[in-house]
Amino acid sequence: MRVLVIEDDAEMAGFIEKVLVEAGHSVDKADDGERGLAKARSEEFDAMVVDRMLPEKDGLTLLKEFRDAGGTTPALFLSALGDVQNKVQGLKAGAEDYLAKPFAPAELAARVEALGRRTPGQEPPVTVLKAGDLEMNLLTRKVTRAGQKIDLQPREFRLLEYLMRHAGQVVTRTMLLEKVWDYNFDPQTNVIDVHVSRLRAKIDKEFDEPLLHTVRGAGYRLQG
Repeated sequence: MRVLVIEDDAEMAGFIEKVLVEAGHSVDKADDGERGLAKARSEEFDAMVVDRMLPEKDGLTLLKEFRDAGGTTPALFLSALGDVQNKVQGLKAGAEDYLAKPFAPAELAARVEALGRRTPGQEPPVTVLKAGDLEMNLLTRKVTRAGQKIDLQPREFRLLEYLMRHAGQVVTRTMLLEKVWDYNFDPQTNVIDVHVSRLRAKIDKEFDEPLLHTVRGAGYRLQG
């Protein structure tokens, strides 16, 4: 599944991401309520994990506004406030589940997986991405081209996943910084070029037809 994690504590957000990625999910993050609401409204997710206490906009307000605007993504509240009254508030705000901190990683993974089964008629989540003869299995984290296995580092995997989800489209450097690196500054940094170069060497070098192209003055495009 594709999961949105809205958590302002960087260490906690990283821990949640690690748990969910190891469970086979794809994770996007936001570190305050305003950004989280904007991402939830503008992108498609299979589930959301929302902290109760957030800067800019608290979790209760965030989820209530999301639901009032017609948002249907199933949500799990995380909070240090684990008493019955706070759980009831969270559920009334529109959450499907509520998990008190601290929590066991296995329980978090199980509850998020359960969220994905709660929307009636929901299409099965995408688990395999394809672009030409390039294939990525999001559950096993296995990448192949023409049946040949390609070993990627975690950041390379995330970069390729984003490019494959937007295959055939021009992806700008700023988009990659925001979505793959979570940076919101300096689109001129060469971190993008370095990783794209490494990725291109792995997915194109041994093959006749290149898939990853540089679009001069715009960004990059993965041939679909």
